This record gives sequence, C-alpha cells and structure tokens, in this order.
Amino acid sequence: LSQFAVKPCGRLVRPVAPTRIPGRYLSHQEGLPKLPVPSLQQTCERYLATLEPIVDEEELSHTKELLAEFQKAGGVGERLQKGLERRARKTENWLSDWWLTTAYLDYRMPVVVHSSPGVVLPRLEFSDRQGQMRFAAKLIAGVLDFKTMIDNETLPVEYLGGKQLCMNQYYQVLSSCRVPGLKRDSVVNHAHRSRPPTHITVVHNFQFFVLDVYNSDGTPLTVDQLYMQLEKVWSSSLQTNKEPIGILTSNQRNSWGKAYNNLIKDKTNKDSVQAIQKSIFTVCLDAPMPCVSDELYHSRAAVQMLHGGGSRWNSGNRWFDKTLQFIIGEDGSCGLMYEHAPAEGPPIVSLIDHVVEYTKKSEMVRTPMVPLPMPQKLRFNITPEIKKDIEKAKQNMNIMVHDLDVKVIVFSHFGKNVPKTHKMSPDAFIQMGLQLAYYRMYQRCCATYESASLRMFKLGRTDTIRSCSIDSANFVKAMDDPAKQKIEKVTLLEKAVKAHRAYTDMAIHGQAIDRHLLGLKLQAIEDLTSMPEIFMDTSYAVANHYNLSTSQVPAKTDCVMCFGPVAPDGYGVCYNPMAEHINFAVSAFNSCNETNAAHMAQRLEEALLDMRMLLESTPKAKL
Repeated sequence: LSQFAVKPCGRLVRPVAPTRIPGRYLSHQEGLPKLPVPSLQQTCERYLATLEPIVDEEELSHTKELLAEFQKAGGVGERLQKGLERRARKTENWLSDWWLTTAYLDYRMPVVVHSSPGVVLPRLEFSDRQGQMRFAAKLIAGVLDFKTMIDNETLPVEYLGGKQLCMNQYYQVLSSCRVPGLKRDSVVNHAHRSRPPTHITVVHNFQFFVLDVYNSDGTPLTVDQLYMQLEKVWSSSLQTNKEPIGILTSNQRNSWGKAYNNLIKDKTNKDSVQAIQKSIFTVCLDAPMPCVSDELYHSRAAVQMLHGGGSRWNSGNRWFDKTLQFIIGEDGSCGLMYEHAPAEGPPIVSLIDHVVEYTKKSEMVRTPMVPLPMPQKLRFNITPEIKKDIEKAKQNMNIMVHDLDVKVIVFSHFGKNVPKTHKMSPDAFIQMGLQLAYYRMYQRCCATYESASLRMFKLGRTDTIRSCSIDSANFVKAMDDPAKQKIEKVTLLEKAVKAHRAYTDMAIHGQAIDRHLLGLKLQAIEDLTSMPEIFMDTSYAVANHYNLSTSQVPAKTDCVMCFGPVAPDGYGVCYNPMAEHINFAVSAFNSCNETNAAHMAQRLEEALLDMRMLLESTPKAKL
C-alpha cells in the first residue's frame, strides 16, 4: 500500500495507520437482496428437462408421476415449500448454514483430493533456498497488504452483471481453520476476535513455526525482515527425521477427529495446534519434488498443490485443515491450496492476483535495523498411539496419491478470443467442448456440474449450472453425424451455447434447481416427515452422480486451479480462460478403468479445435 512506501527522496517515512471507515462493509452487506426460494412448479419443470438427456424413458415417465404427486395442491411439496419460504423470511440466507454443513462439515471423506482445491502459479526462476526464501518473504508481504484492505474494509466491491456482490467470503479466509469432529467438523475464525492474530505459521521439513509478522507498533514486517526470519526458520529445521504431524489432517474426518481428541489431551500439543489454527495463514516451504520434463511440470505441480506428492515428499509439510496454505518449493514450484468450507475459488483468486502483482514490485521500504525475536518452533509430544495414527495417515495418503491422476494442459490454439468473435459466451463454448469430448469417449451424455456464484445475494455461495441439456445433447449427437449438414451443426451449437448462457443467468439470479431441491429435502428431514419419493427415485441418484464436475475460475494471473473428481468414475475439470489460451486441469481416479485424465484432456483439445473449424468453415452468409 502506498502509505507504506518511502518518498523518492529516500527519507524514511513513518507509516501512517490508514483511516478506517467503520461499517463500510456492513452497510454494503445490508443492501444486498436475500436469496429467493424459486417456485415449486418452475423447479419441477426444469428438473424434468435436465433429466431428459441423462435417464431412460421408463425412468423419466416414473419421475413425471412422482413429481405430479409431489406438486398436488395441499400435498407434501406444497407443505415443504411453505416451510422453506418461512425459513427464508426468518434467516439472512435460507441456504448458507445448511450448505456449509451438508456440503462440507458433515462430509467425512478426507479434505485432501475430495474437497480442497489446489492452485498452480507460474513457475518461478529460482532453484535454491535463497530464491525460495526471498519469494516467500515477498508473498507474505503481499498477503498482509491484501489483509490491510480487508481489515480497513477498503476492498473494492465486486460486481456481476451490474449487481453488487456479497463480500463476506473475504472475511472468512484469513485467521481461520477447520476443526475435526467425530461426526461433524466446525470452522473457527479468529479474525473477528478482540485481539486478532498477528502471526503466521511456517512449515519446513514437517516442523511448524510461529512467525510474528507485525512490529510492536502494528506495522507489518518488511520483506527484508521477513526474509531474515525465514532464514532463521530454515536453519533451525534442517533435520529431516521429524514425525510429520501434519499428515494427520489428511485422514478420513472421523479417524482424524478421534486422533485429534487424543492429540490435544496433552497441553503442549493443544497449544501448538491452537497456534496453527489461529495463524493468519500458513506458508509451506517444500523440499524439491522429483524432476520431470517441462511438458509435465504443470501436472506435477498440480499434485504438489493438491496433496504434496505422498509421505516421502511433501504431504507431511501441510496442515490440511488450514484455510489458506501457500506452497513454495525450493525448485521454483509455487501455488497454494485452500480448505473449501469458508469460501469459493473467486475470492481466493482475487487474493492471488493481488499477491502476484505485489511480488513483482521492487522494494521501496527500508528495513529498520531492529533485532527480531527468534520464530518459535511448535513442539509436539508424540505418544506411541499418535505415532500409530501418523503411520496410518501416511498409508492412506499414499493410497490417495497413487489413485489420483491429474493432467494439466495449456490449450494454446485460442482463448476467449475465438468464441467472442462468433458472439458466443467463452464459458458456454468451453462447456460444450467438454460435452462433446465426453460424448465421443463414452457415446452417452452425463450429469454435469458447473458451479455458479450466488454472491448477488447476501451470504450467497453457489448453485449448479447443469451443462448437460437437451440442446447440448442434440449438438453432440449431430457433431459427428455424416448425415447432418455443417450449417445444421452450427445452428445446434449456437442453440446449445445460448441454452447454457440462459441456465447460467437463471442460476446466478437464484433460480436454478439444485439448491432448491436440496432445501426441500432438508426441510423434510427437519420436519421429521418421511422422505418424499422424488428423493428416493433412481433419476435423482443419476442426476446427482456427476461424471463431470467442472468449474471456471478466471484469473488475471496465468494460473490454474485443480480439484479431484466427485464421483469414483468421474472427472474433475477446472479451467482459466485467458485471452489467447486456456489453462485446463483434468483429474480422474486410477482405480477406475473407464476414466483417464490424459485421454479426456486430449479429447477436449480435439473437441474445441473441431468446434472452431466448424464455425470457421461455415460461410457466414448462410447463417
């Protein structure tokens, strides 16, 4: 921030505390509309339309009957709908608490691979520890610079389609952490305490340190000061034979919950764990990963960000429950991973964009020559039982590592520019490419999840854009049909793209079907009534078995986010469309013989190129 900069004359200027405008964030939040509850009839009609391309006729007609019964006047559906509408009137957001618990805190699979996304940042020039430390120091300073905007409520409000967005998620990602439970987890946030944390955690060779990042007068440490502190951390953690306590956080949640209760019985352990939970964020100084060719670098970096590469490599150099962990390898690899419960990708990416820009700036602040205290190493007393838990977590982690197949590709042929030339939404164009790639591989359409932001509404999180539609199915079936004319294929592609755009608009305005259906189901559970048959129906199971789980996470930085599949026989696909290229990350499980990340990535490239060829080889005059 400019107030921390030195005037060009070189005099050292005392940083001025920025003026805080109280309530700026709150008054903005108060003005946001509440998430609506769509009409029951609309959701039932749209649900049927989304089922058409993915279930057979017999199942579809059975579901039609169930939906007719569900919607009867004075029936079950109407009663649940009224309950939801009542909940919407009484709460700030009828969905947000339910979504946090059902989507995240009640989910018992490990957060690693199954929930937490990773982000691969552009490869850095250094290949030694000095470069690693120097960059880590700049990165920390950049995050603290962003934190100042959060603390002073001076973050620029974001807009989507001219509407202000909810900024709440920005206030959830720093100084927060997930805490395991035996049946349900929780999230702690220390940012809003009367004395918010002033330290970060740094982990190197599986050893955790508390590093204070503010001076006694409240000013952040300079890059030089941070560099000196990181050097101290490095030199006091050279031994590599330490127990990787952090790997416990990678376990299945119930197992970790049990091990956690056991771990924190000891006061030293409890204090150490709390220091990690309270820290503003974590920086992982990673050991070099196995060398790979330049072509495979991004894919290798993706697994480093997602899980650390296994217990032999960097998987013990993490605290997977921590909301934000920045990862910087000695070999120039760089990125982060985040725990998904408090926030979605876009706020994380906006933080990344800020930090990456900050690291490119040259330093202007002179470092005060004050001696700084030694960063404090966190101690853990490892009992034989904890040692056994660590061994089990290592085994489970290594199984996950061997099972996850990730392929990152830079699609260099074109970016947003080509769809825009043809007046098509780049996101819809890419999604149709995915539909075509999947159809060519499996000769069928599948339930597809694309996340849509609900941040137009107070405390909004996400809903689902169902990219597989009647229109997308018509297009993909026609694309390779020799009996169809090119002009017809173009018309079908345009129609499919428009349908996707329309569904997206519907979703961001709170009119999609998935969260509404979930709400009706949870309302039934809350009312202790029997589960309505539409939720016990085969069609509902098919509709929620996402063979394609996708997300567009655009960034100014040339990075890519990645996450694991949500179905054992599915794919996870994340992409960042840049002006003239697209970064894709495709994941699958090796334990499934039918899926293959590299094949899917290749089919996706071919599909996008074929779609461009189709558009460019069809004379405009006829359209």
